[in-house]
Amino acid sequence: MKKGTIWGLGIAVVVLAIFFWFKSSYNGLVRMDEQVAAAWSQVENVYQRRADLIPNLVATVKGYAAHESTTLEEVVAARSRATQVTVNADQLTPEKLAQFQAAQGELGSALGRLMMLTENYPDLKASQNFSELQAELSGTENRITVERKKFNEAARAYNTAIRTFPRNLVANLFGFTQKSYFEAQAGAETAPVVSF
Repeated sequence: MKKGTIWGLGIAVVVLAIFFWFKSSYNGLVRMDEQVAAAWSQVENVYQRRADLIPNLVATVKGYAAHESTTLEEVVAARSRATQVTVNADQLTPEKLAQFQAAQGELGSALGRLMMLTENYPDLKASQNFSELQAELSGTENRITVERKKFNEAARAYNTAIRTFPRNLVANLFGFTQKSYFEAQAGAETAPVVSF
């Protein structure tokens, strides 16, 4: 073989290797980005499940504790605000995620006050319908925790991939940006005080 043919073949092999590496890196980042989007979709699904349970829960409590209208109105208003804050998977900036998390946290606090209110109504606590709704809500809160954890894991894997050399070259070239994480609520590091 001639020297020029060997050089030409060598250059072609190197160009093909670089092309396939870029292709593989790009497609891997797209898959990871889609995993983050899918995890975000699951987070939204479980929050929607919680929002869907609230009208039934409020209606049940209203039947037993009609004069507790302030608490019931707070729950309904917080649900309304929480369902109005939406974030698309491709817009997961720290600010938007914090806004989403704050609205959901406000709803969680209102639900907590509603559950504490029920302690004053033994008939309500004994109600089969209320017990079932309370169990569903508790299960939904657990699902929210699980899905938020899965989202954070998917976002961590994606963020690591786009920041790791040499994949970061592909990520920067094609505009892949970091995703935000769910963080603990302010004050979560302080244990509640229990006194008897």
